[in-house]
Amino acid sequence: MPTDPTLDHLRRYAVARTLFTPTTLPAAIRRLGFVQADPIRAPARAQDLTLRHRVKDYRAGDLEGRYARLAVEEDCLVNYGFLPREHLALMHPREAARPWDAETRRKAAEVLAFVRERGPVHPRAVELQFAHGRMKNYWGGSSNASTHLLDDMHYRGLLRVQRRDGGTRIYEAVTHPPADDSPAGRARRAGALVDLIVRKYAPLPAASLTYLVRLLGYGAPHLSAQTQAALALARKQLASCRIDGTTWYWPADENPRSQRHTPDDELRLLAPFDPVVWDRRRFTLLWGWPYKFEAYTPAAKRQFGYYALPMLWRDQVIGWANVPARDGRLQPDFGYAAGQPQGAAFRAALDDELQRMAQFLAAR
Repeated sequence: MPTDPTLDHLRRYAVARTLFTPTTLPAAIRRLGFVQADPIRAPARAQDLTLRHRVKDYRAGDLEGRYARLAVEEDCLVNYGFLPREHLALMHPREAARPWDAETRRKAAEVLAFVRERGPVHPRAVELQFAHGRMKNYWGGSSNASTHLLDDMHYRGLLRVQRRDGGTRIYEAVTHPPADDSPAGRARRAGALVDLIVRKYAPLPAASLTYLVRLLGYGAPHLSAQTQAALALARKQLASCRIDGTTWYWPADENPRSQRHTPDDELRLLAPFDPVVWDRRRFTLLWGWPYKFEAYTPAAKRQFGYYALPMLWRDQVIGWANVPARDGRLQPDFGYAAGQPQGAAFRAALDDELQRMAQFLAAR
């Protein structure tokens, strides 16, 4: 009878299963299942920092530049990002948790008619046409009411992002095909969503699996009951083990003890939302120290820096780097969880990664 994996096995498995051999952009997004987006550039957006390790010869901005020609959508899963178009059928037509009032329904109908007649539109064109004014946003500030309405229409499946211009979403009208809304159909979609997040973020501590399924309420709020039932079934069907009081789960058709998970010698600076480090609970269990994303933390209280990129060397996350680019040159600043590694191998690996980062940031 095979023995349970150790924490060392899970650590190598967590790294190897998502840092696959670089491939094409469409293939990488299909294999990842979902790529989280973030607007901050420090030195590049999170989606670009994630894809550069998994797409051959990837440059910052390639996803935005090629998006309109790919079978990829900007949409919501456990958060906002990019996913293969076929996954939309698992969530759409999406029923928002909070219904619109009559006035918002009227405005949305007017905007939808305008977009259908005009074609792809910039939010500025909608504001010029309707003058919706300003509104209080989620963070307590003021934002453009037309932009907020377009975002909400996108979430509810009335619009899609056709492309971006300078980072701004350009919307077009869309009609999602009807979904199988029978009890069996809902159960099938919920099970597929749970499988999608498990295959993206495994191996998962039990608490993290529960948390991710709860976050599916963002992408599929109307399937919350079904995703909870799918979670209960997944706990029975997934492979699992218990280490130091924590139960871990992973797909039943994968083997964390496989020799294929032997780490390479590359050093990688990862996005704060990279699948390797996204789950902070798992991060602490696997690497023994707590990493924090501090872009929204007051500067005086930051421990790691504004946009610290976790530093993965072999199968260990040994520290972090802030890598601003000034006048076309990288200005890296490093921190280490347990001291800087010594020796020529580490210095060569770090130099190679900074060279790759500079090439990634250079315009095509």
